[in-house]
Amino acid sequence: MNYENYDPSFPDQPVVDQYLPIWASLPAFRSKPAFIWPDDGSTDVSKSSTLTYAQLNDSVQSISFQLLLSLQRGDTIVILCSPGLELVEIIFGCQRAGLLSVPIIPPDPSFAKENYHHLLRVLSQTKLKAAIAHHDYITRVQQYLSSPSKDERLAGMLQNLIWISTGDIKHKKVDSTAGSMFYNGCKPDELYLIQYTSGATGIPKPVLVTAGSAAHNVRTARKAYDLHPNSVIVSWLPQYHDCGLMFLLLTIVSGATCVLTSPGAFVNRPRLWIELITEFKATCTPVPSFTLPLVVKRGGVEKGSSPINLWSLRNLIIINEPIYKASVEEFLDVFKPFGLNPSSISPSYGLAENCTFVSTAWRNNDNSGNSSFRHLPSHNKLLPSARLANEEEEEDMNIIVVNEDTHEPVEDEIEGEIWVSSPSNASGYLGHPFLTQDIFKGRLSNKVGRCFVRTGDRGIVKGAERFLFVTGRCLDVVKLPNGQDMHPHYIETTAYNTCPQLIRGGCLAAFDISRMIVLVAEMQRSEKDNKILRDICEKMRETVLNQERVELGMVVLVKSGSVPKTTSGKIQRWAAKDNFLGGKMKVLMEMKFDNYHGVLLPSPGAMILASKGRGQRIGKGREGEEGRALIAEEKEEIPFSLSSAPTRHPWLSRL
Repeated sequence: MNYENYDPSFPDQPVVDQYLPIWASLPAFRSKPAFIWPDDGSTDVSKSSTLTYAQLNDSVQSISFQLLLSLQRGDTIVILCSPGLELVEIIFGCQRAGLLSVPIIPPDPSFAKENYHHLLRVLSQTKLKAAIAHHDYITRVQQYLSSPSKDERLAGMLQNLIWISTGDIKHKKVDSTAGSMFYNGCKPDELYLIQYTSGATGIPKPVLVTAGSAAHNVRTARKAYDLHPNSVIVSWLPQYHDCGLMFLLLTIVSGATCVLTSPGAFVNRPRLWIELITEFKATCTPVPSFTLPLVVKRGGVEKGSSPINLWSLRNLIIINEPIYKASVEEFLDVFKPFGLNPSSISPSYGLAENCTFVSTAWRNNDNSGNSSFRHLPSHNKLLPSARLANEEEEEDMNIIVVNEDTHEPVEDEIEGEIWVSSPSNASGYLGHPFLTQDIFKGRLSNKVGRCFVRTGDRGIVKGAERFLFVTGRCLDVVKLPNGQDMHPHYIETTAYNTCPQLIRGGCLAAFDISRMIVLVAEMQRSEKDNKILRDICEKMRETVLNQERVELGMVVLVKSGSVPKTTSGKIQRWAAKDNFLGGKMKVLMEMKFDNYHGVLLPSPGAMILASKGRGQRIGKGREGEEGRALIAEEKEEIPFSLSSAPTRHPWLSRL
């Protein structure tokens, strides 16, 4: 196994937390900012909170000491803290205490809006010993527990926890040299994190991550992106899991500086992201693929008072496949005049079952020039997310593409399931031994050797440079009437581009029901004009047929918030299908195409009261209901204008 070292005098450490004392002991790093949090979404450096390497190390030592007064090494603790520097301190403090942490987005402690299902899932699956949260949050939880209207099951689980206030463990100082003679935190082979999968293709599952796997993963990412102590990272990603959490660890391993802000601050004002890059001269920033069209649309390039300068950026890391080349080109066209270098575009691939990072198509100092954006190939409108090693290159991240049914490797140019084998592989799913065996112990047919993680993603390798294109998810593939497979994101993207002023971007779901392709799309506002709704349905069907050669059997227009998504903005098509079949969507119109002539006929569901704009159903279920649908009497062109769209774009639900 090969690890690069930026300074042979300071070799890589077996776990991430052990880098902290080293950096904190060096005069050049003691007062260097490790993390910066601009207060209130401001780009004013004077209004930012800062954690230097020395301050962070002292805080982590104090937190770990205080935690072990009431807990024991190996105990499981849920972290219920808001985004910020305090959350960073708690995450590293738990690792140094040798605890198994579960960071999650804290639900509203009133638990009144049924927003606590993920917390209930964590409480049920992880054998929690304690919870750590701000004092005010704990007070509200206690008020809920004394409420007569509380959920008895949830309340019982919450009462069994030891509740620890962040103020109690942060503000009590201990000798920073206490326990420094030897490290008693998480060992490389010990579990330190439970990270839930996104839930894009099924119920979120708890992934078990060892401290050693996480350290290997961020070391691999550090080398791939060429990060070092002079690197400056800007991130607004959720700090609780996946890429957002990985970049906290990556910052420490690299000895870099990371400027953090919250997803909410970014969504409220997308221009904040590029302002932070400008102000702090960031060299690296990771963003989901939907960020680029959102910033182009709502970034307010010419509205802000502060100038934009992106000359410093070396890595614009794009995650969340699929990555469409057109959206990247559009972003470059807008921001090249502001100094954005096309060579900074870094399409990347990762998943929770491999800690996070897998690979990137970007290469540093590539003499061939093939990693520059203008030389990146495309496949069916997509950019590559990785580039596989050739025989001369030595990599310990082994990526192959296999036939899903036979488990045999496929040749380049043939699509199959992506498998990954590396020291970054997670240990399995908590409480799912059979699924762990199936997913984490993948083996090639008729071969004895290393185990692979079966990613559930489809991909294809193309070209002499062996670029890997992530084309979609195995479980999301829809079967066309002719028996061929189709990735639904192509249908969704084409349908959205039909009328982007009226449909919510990234809020469409295509799936098949008995070989009939159904498309569900969220409207930006609850349109009451049936002619407009009908025209949208017909335009979507016609455009998808002409551009993708796919005939839609039904188009369903729904109210905002009806299409379920993960915390990282991925469409949960499985949940959308279940909600549709269960009659749980707020439908504005269902249009079923009989013999593909566009006639609006009664759907399998109840009558849609679109004329009243309520989207209500009559009856008890979707099967066997009687009713009449709206009949299209004539066709007419509906002029789409930006003035008819709302000024607030509801992107927060995608995070």
